[in-house]
Amino acid sequence: MPVAIITGASKGLGEALARALAARGWDLVLDARDPVPLAEAAGLVSAHGTRVTALPGDVTDAAHRAELVAAAWRLGGVDLLVHNASALGAEPLVRLEELPLQGLRRALEVNLVAALGLVQEALPLLRSAAAGAVLVVSSDAAAEAYPTWGGYGASKAALDQLAAVLAVEEPGLRVWAVDPGDMATDLYAAAVPDDDGPRPEPADVAPAFLRLLDERPASGRYGAPALLEERR
Repeated sequence: MPVAIITGASKGLGEALARALAARGWDLVLDARDPVPLAEAAGLVSAHGTRVTALPGDVTDAAHRAELVAAAWRLGGVDLLVHNASALGAEPLVRLEELPLQGLRRALEVNLVAALGLVQEALPLLRSAAAGAVLVVSSDAAAEAYPTWGGYGASKAALDQLAAVLAVEEPGLRVWAVDPGDMATDLYAAAVPDDDGPRPEPADVAPAFLRLLDERPASGRYGAPALLEERR
């Protein structure tokens, strides 16, 4: 069975992707900082009969990243690496003049540096996979200038560029940066607590990511809404 590592998998899009892959028979290594919701998510995912290893920890910790890859190796390797873990930099979001520099450093460490560290750790296994792929979760804030989204958007823009360069350096892999669009997640609620407008559930967005796995288009940046619309 193929094996995926998914960071930030205790809730939201990470959990939705874990459930969707488990339903397809994937074995999974799941990460999140809080062990309690991670264990609950892993229990729901494993109900599909797949093998699930849940490892609580912080993706900015090199030892934790090595543990994730080692767990995947024990399951058979790494066919897919999903970097979904994200940090906002401030909760709620604030204008750049108020953004704590330590918050910006945290966003860069989680959203960018940890992504590269995990890729570096997993590259030997990804290269040896029959169809190795890296999927990083981007944001429209990486491409558009929204007030208060500057620090988070900057970290995601850098992540997009990292993914683009990785795709050139590793032509044997598929490397996709995916903007999921607005979703009803705790992350968005923490970012903009006063915005309670209706948004898609992560489970409704997950099929866009599955389409990439099914069709394996060229490495690049994709938007989930467009992928969903084209499939209809």
